[in-house]
Parts: sequence; structure tokens; C-alpha cells
Amino acid sequence: MTITSPPVHRPDPPGGRPSAPAEARARLLRAVRTVPGGLRLSGLVLAVLVLAFGAVTGWQVDGRAQAADRIVERSQPLSQDAAEIYRSLADADTTAATGFLLAGSEPKAVRERYEQDLTRASSLLTRAAARTTASSGSQRWLTALNEQLPVYAGLVETARAYNREGVPLGGAYLRFASTLMQQQDQLHPDDPDKAHGMLAAAQQLYEAENRQLQRDYADARAVPYASLALGVLALVALVRFQRQLFRRTNRVFNVGLLGATAATATALLWLLVGHGLARSDLADSDRGGAAPLRMLDQARIQALQGRGAENLNLVARGSTTEYADRWESVTRQLAGDRADGSGGTLGDALALAAGDAEGRARVQAAVAAFRSWDRLHDTATADNDKGDYPAAVAATVGSGATTDAAFERMDRELSAAVDHEQRDFRAAADDGRDALSGLAVGAGVLALLAAAAALLGIGRRLAEYR
Repeated sequence: MTITSPPVHRPDPPGGRPSAPAEARARLLRAVRTVPGGLRLSGLVLAVLVLAFGAVTGWQVDGRAQAADRIVERSQPLSQDAAEIYRSLADADTTAATGFLLAGSEPKAVRERYEQDLTRASSLLTRAAARTTASSGSQRWLTALNEQLPVYAGLVETARAYNREGVPLGGAYLRFASTLMQQQDQLHPDDPDKAHGMLAAAQQLYEAENRQLQRDYADARAVPYASLALGVLALVALVRFQRQLFRRTNRVFNVGLLGATAATATALLWLLVGHGLARSDLADSDRGGAAPLRMLDQARIQALQGRGAENLNLVARGSTTEYADRWESVTRQLAGDRADGSGGTLGDALALAAGDAEGRARVQAAVAAFRSWDRLHDTATADNDKGDYPAAVAATVGSGATTDAAFERMDRELSAAVDHEQRDFRAAADDGRDALSGLAVGAGVLALLAAAAALLGIGRRLAEYR
């Protein structure tokens, strides 16, 4: 007969028996304190670090690449289209006044230019509407312009019809049309959506698109601090772990960990160089392309405002000084100190083209044309003040050396400068966009390779403990 001793009762530790999660944590801590457990934990941490570096880099670089793409394909083209919408509308208003002054002797080219301006404005409005979202602030201005454009065209046609018949009411209709173009708030004071002239709405559209362009520039050039910090942290962790492993095993090389370090360093270097080049090229596209373009567009707009005021002053036949005052205000903004052509928008455009021989030559030619225009304007104004209206009209829109011819020379030079700066912008912006090409995917692939190599390298060490 076998006698068994009763089971020994062991009291629970103070506080009761540990819970299952507590026991699991305790077992995990005991496992980690062993060499194989420590190696497994280190491998997990290193893999998570390099994968996080790859994921964050891919996310941040992709956002900057998308912003750079918007600059090239959407923001800057929309900004330039908005400037062209303004220019087309202002030129149509100016050309309508020119045709009115010439009356029965209006050349076919003047009429065709007016119609082309309206057609181009309508086409650009359609294109801009297709490129903007329904929630975009630009839609308000596009809608207002689309509604007002046919109204304006109808007023001009009525003015032309009365003018051909010799009815003085034609001048009133033309001034009314110009008021619609210039200052709609006087016509619809109770409708805030229409409380803007067509040119004011076009200006708002232009400014809205320029603000979006600057936001896209800021997004594209933003430093990816998070991905850089994670890359440095992952690289430091890999190097430090290899040093500890060398001290423990006295083995200099671990192929897997060396591969992981090389892949991480390559991704980090690619990020630094690629983003640095992109920032530099995008800065060049702004400084050497977009910024001069904005100033040239402003100069063309102001020149058209001055030309419109000059023509409408003759249409008014002394009934108001509004247009003479507008001429003085706009041309002062355009040329600043007209004694030497410095200052003003033209002076700023010259300063921005300081390092660009072709662009500077175009702006200098535009300044010379403006000086000629200003002198001829003074002659026409003197004739008008003396009561010689036919001579004033001839000096303004006649043949030979007229203010119209001088204005056309100026506008051609500014247009050529715009085309030149547009090419410079596109080349630099394309380089900036290309510098980010493939970086997001490449960083992700390198991170995956680094994580796999780190786990493989540590797995080789673990195999020695089996």
C-alpha cells in the first residue's frame, strides 16, 4: 500500500494571484532578458523604424510631388489664364472705344480684334471653369464674368449702331458699357454677387489663383522634417546596434545589417538630394519665372487701363474729367518717375529681369515705347484742350505716329517678355517636379529591403543559439 503525502499548500503572493496579462508580461520580460529575446526585440524595433521611415517619406514626398505637379499643370496655368482673361476684357473695352472714335472709318482689323478679344475671354472662362472645383472661390468670379460678358457685348453693339447713325446717344451707351466693365457696383448696389465690375471680378479671379499658386509653392517646398528625423533615427539605431553586436560577438561584419544600413542611408541621401534639388528648382521657377510673369501681367493690365482711359476721355468730349484722372493715376503706377523711367511696375519688372538679358531687353523696349506713348498723349491732350477734337482723335487713333501705335509697340514687347518668362518658368518647374519623381516609391522599396535585411541579419545571429 502506497502512502501519498498531502499536497503542500503554497500561499498566494500578497495581493492575490497575478492575472493572466501580468503573467504574460512577466514571461515576456524574462524572455527579453535572454540574449535571443533581446535580439528578436532589437530586430523588431529596427524593422519598425525603417518601415516607418519609408512610409512617412513616401507620404510626405508624394504630397510635395503632387503640389509640384499642381504648380506646373494647374495653378500657374490658371493664374496666367486669369491674367489673360483680364487682358482680353480690358483690350476689348479699349478696342471698342477705338472703333467708336473712328466711327464710319473703323478698319476691319479693329472690329476683328474686338471680336477676338471677346471670343478669347469666353474660351478662357470656359477652360478656367473646367479646371476649378465647384467649391473653389474662383467659381464666384467665373460665374459673374460669364453672366456679364453678353450684357457688355450687347451694350457695345447698341452704341455702335447709334454711332453709325450719328445719334449722340451712342456715346452714352459706350460709357455705360465701360461702366459695366469697370465699376459694376454703381449698377447693382443691392446684389453683392454683382457688385463688381467685370475687370474687378477678373482681378479677383487673378488674385485668387495667385494665392493658390503660392500655397502650392509652399506645400511643394516644405521641408519633410518628420521623414528626415525618422531616417536619421533609423540610421543611428542600426549603427549603434551593430556596435553593440560587435562588442558582444567580436564579429565586425553582419551582411544583413550592413545591407539594411546601406539601404537606409541611400534612401535618406536620396531624400536630402532630391528634395533639395526640387526646392532649388522650384524657387528658381518662382523667382525667375512666376514672379516676373506677375509683374509683366500687371504692367500689361495697367497699360490697357491707361489706353482705355485715354480713348474714353475723347469719347466723353469734355463731359467729365474721370478718364483723364484715371489716365494720370494708372500711368503713374505703371511708370513711377517718368523722367527716367524708373520706379513703378515697369521699374519692378526691370529689376526682376536683372539677370536675364533677353527679358531685360524686352522690358527696356517696353519702357521706351511707353515714353513715346506718353509724349504723344501730351500732344493729343493739348489738341483736345484747344478744342481741336479731330486733331486729338487723329493723334490718338489715326495713322502714323499715334498713341495707339506706341501702345501697340509697348504691348508687343511686354507680350514677348511674358512668353520668354513663361518658358523659363516651365523649364525650372519641370526640373523641380522631376527631382521628386520616383522618390516616394524608391524610399518605400528601400525601406522594405532594409527591414528584410535587418531581420535576416539578426536571424543569422539567432541561429547560433539553437
